[in-house]
Amino acid sequence: MRDKFIIAVCLALIGIGMLTVAFPEGASAILIVLALSPAAIFTFRRFTSEKDFVTTIFLAALVARLLLGAFIHVLDAREFFGPDATTYDFLGWRLAEYWNGNAGLEDPMVRRALATEGPGWGMYYITAAIYYVFGKNIFAAQSFCAVFGAATAPMVYFCAVTVVANKKVAKIAALFVTFFPAMVLWSSQLMKDGLVIFLLVLAMTMVLRLHAKFNLPALLTLVFALFGIFSLRFYIFYMVTAAVVGSFVVGLSGSVPAMARRTAVLILVGIGLTYLGVIRNATVDLERFGTIEQLQASRSDLAQSAESGFFEDVDISTTEGAVTVLPIGFLYLMFAPFPWEMSNFRQAITLPEVFVWWALMPLLVSGLWFALRHRLRAAMPVLLFTLMLTIAYSLFQGNVGTAYRQRTQIQVFLFIFVSVGWVLFQENRENRRLERAATEQRIERALKQRRMV
Repeated sequence: MRDKFIIAVCLALIGIGMLTVAFPEGASAILIVLALSPAAIFTFRRFTSEKDFVTTIFLAALVARLLLGAFIHVLDAREFFGPDATTYDFLGWRLAEYWNGNAGLEDPMVRRALATEGPGWGMYYITAAIYYVFGKNIFAAQSFCAVFGAATAPMVYFCAVTVVANKKVAKIAALFVTFFPAMVLWSSQLMKDGLVIFLLVLAMTMVLRLHAKFNLPALLTLVFALFGIFSLRFYIFYMVTAAVVGSFVVGLSGSVPAMARRTAVLILVGIGLTYLGVIRNATVDLERFGTIEQLQASRSDLAQSAESGFFEDVDISTTEGAVTVLPIGFLYLMFAPFPWEMSNFRQAITLPEVFVWWALMPLLVSGLWFALRHRLRAAMPVLLFTLMLTIAYSLFQGNVGTAYRQRTQIQVFLFIFVSVGWVLFQENRENRRLERAATEQRIERALKQRRMV
């Protein structure tokens, strides 16, 4: 009760602050938060007995994201923290102007915003829809993203409960997602990262539910999540789809009804994605952007366009180049930015988080080993996707900043296994304490018996 009161007070103060420092933009932002948050809380509470926890964790995550978002907005610091937001703001507004009849197809920016091919086009439509209703208001649009970023925390709780069947682990994982700095930073701005992470967790949770039992709402939600991922970051769509198909194929054993259910799910997901045009557009995008030459060009641009680029001259289109880059790319993806390579203030402020993340590595290894030994079937979709995305980013990311940002798409699932490792560590420590106590009691009894003799 006390936690809820504190969070409610914080939300009220943030709301007042948003109205005060960003009027009238703040009013629209608050309206979006008030419209989406009760629906999210109602949905989360409906599917768990831990109603108070999912409510509290969502509100706490929302406070963190709204607070940071307001800070960035007031200081006009988007160029420092997330310059992509200005691109979505501009193209979203041009698209909204087109819908309002104030811009035409002769405008190249309108044509670019209307396109449903290539990376990130879904973000233009989301921003445009918000601007169509509320007018050009980047504060309102980033608050929309903040709500979904906050919703990721309870979604991770649901996902973790299904993967490891342990509520304590699930709560710890949700806390990581709620307060870990990178998770807060990228989901508090008008950027696609927070939405992508939410959709990834949503998709994996629905896959896990469909593994256990056919459920039409879960199937429809999975199709929606896959469509959303495709519209925001299309190359991840292929990896998610491969993980989904792979996990169901691995599960094609056991009873005939179970095999039939899993086969039906795959067929229906394919039909749904075909109906939405995802399969056709995905084929076009793969042919246009998925060639090894295009991937090499993208990596080279990333490596050469930033001070934090690495391995600028390596050609990953060759076997030798890919083998050379993979281990180094993995180290940068998982552990960068390194303290000895930090060259600016933007990198330096990540230092405390980097040290915390490094300290969690033993717990991550312990948790992954436990999952592989005892929860492999349940964890299969998450492990497959995480492995594929890790390999892909290790090969194709060319600078530290991008690696740090996109690591969150992997971290959101790794936090589940970090939490497993932490719970195992606590249990082992408690078991050792009990063993010492039992040994001391046996020694005391033996000494008493000797004195009696």
